[in-house]
Amino acid sequence: MSRKSKDTGLTRREFVKTVGLAGAAAMGAGVTGAAAATEQPAAVKAATVPQRKLGNTGAEVSVLNLGCMIDTLNNQLLLKQALKWGVTMWDTAEAYGNGLSEEGIGRFLSRNPGARKELFLVTKLQPKGGNYTERLNKSLKRLQTDYVDLFFVHNISGISEMTPFKEWAAEMKKAGKFKFFGFSTHTNMEDCLLGAAKLDWIDAVMTTYNFRVMNTPEMQAAVNACAQAGTGLIAMKTMAARPGAEKIASEAKLEIAQRFLERGFTDKQAKLKVVWENPNIASICSQMPNLTILSANVAAARDLTKLGLEEFDSFRQYALETKADYCAGCGKICQEAVGGAVPVSEVMRCLMYHREYGEPEIARMTFAGLPPEIRRRLTEVDYSPAERACPQGLAIAALMRQASETLA
Repeated sequence: MSRKSKDTGLTRREFVKTVGLAGAAAMGAGVTGAAAATEQPAAVKAATVPQRKLGNTGAEVSVLNLGCMIDTLNNQLLLKQALKWGVTMWDTAEAYGNGLSEEGIGRFLSRNPGARKELFLVTKLQPKGGNYTERLNKSLKRLQTDYVDLFFVHNISGISEMTPFKEWAAEMKKAGKFKFFGFSTHTNMEDCLLGAAKLDWIDAVMTTYNFRVMNTPEMQAAVNACAQAGTGLIAMKTMAARPGAEKIASEAKLEIAQRFLERGFTDKQAKLKVVWENPNIASICSQMPNLTILSANVAAARDLTKLGLEEFDSFRQYALETKADYCAGCGKICQEAVGGAVPVSEVMRCLMYHREYGEPEIARMTFAGLPPEIRRRLTEVDYSPAERACPQGLAIAALMRQASETLA
C-alpha cells in the first residue's frame, strides 16, 4: 500500500512554530545560527510519513498509526488531514465509544470513497461475549467497508486465549472479511509475544512497547522471536503513561527534555523516535485527538535523523530512576500474589486513562467492564504480597483505593 501525498506535510521548523515551542527551544539550546548548525547533524526528512513492512504479511504500513479511540464522528477534518500527511494506518475497535469510533470512520469513507484503497484499516473485538461473526459484520457495517486489512482479538493477557479463534480466523479470511489476523495485549506482553511467534496463523500483534519496557531482556527476547518468525509488530502506549501522579524527581528526565529541545523536539516526540529506532516495530499506534498532536507526531515521523547513544542512555536512566511510577504490565505477578482476586494491571490501565490521558469517560467505561464482584472487592484485598512481588515497587494498595474512589 504505497502512496505519495500531494502535501509534503510539516517540517520540524513549521511544527515548532505551530505549537509555540520556538522560543523554548532557542532558550534551551544555548546556541544559535552557525554554532547550532556546526554542533548538530542536519536533519533528514521524508516527504511524507515513511512506511515499513508489517512482518511477513507483504503489507507496508505507515510508521505512524492513527489510534481512533477518539471522537471520529466530530473530527472528520482530522481524519482527512491524517490521510493527507501519509498516516494511512488507522486503528479502531468495537469498544471505542461503543461503536461510535467505527461509525466516524465509516462516515469519512462514505464521503471519501476513494480513501479506502489508501488506508490500512484495523479493528478489534473483545474476546468476551461470543457471536464473533455477527459482531464483526456489525463492525464492517459501521465502518462502511466490506473488509478490514487487519483484525485483532482485543486485549489478551495469555496466548491460550487465542486458541478458540484459529479456525474462525481462517473462515473469516476465506470469506474476505479481513486479510490478516492477530491480537493486542497490554498485560503479560512478553509471554504473549513469545506465544505468537510459535503460531504461524498469527500475522501481527499490537503490544505495549516504550522506553520503559524495551530494554528488559524479556521484552528484547520476545520482540526478536517475533521478528524471526515474521510476526508483524505494532507498538502502543509509547508515552509510558503512569497510573498515578508522578512522584519521583529525575535528572535524566530534565536531560531528555533539554537535549531534545535543542534539536527542536519535545519529550513526547522523543518517546516516539526512540521506539522507531527498532526496525522490528512496523508502526506506532498513537491516540491523536487533535491537529496539534497529529502534526507533532507527523513531524517526528518524517524526521529521519538517528538518535545517538547518549540519548538512549538518557531514556534508560530515566526509566530506572522513575520505575516506581510506572506499571509495566506484568499482570501475572501481582494477580498471582493476590490469589487472582483482582486484575491489578487492568485497574492500573483505567487509572492511566483517567490521569495521564485525561479521558475520564474511557477510564470509567473500561473500569465498568470489569466483573462487578471484582470492583466490589477492590478495597478489601490485602495487596502487601503484590507490593512485595512487584518488580517496579508500585504502591499498589494506594492505587487500588484511588481507583475505587475515582472510577466507581
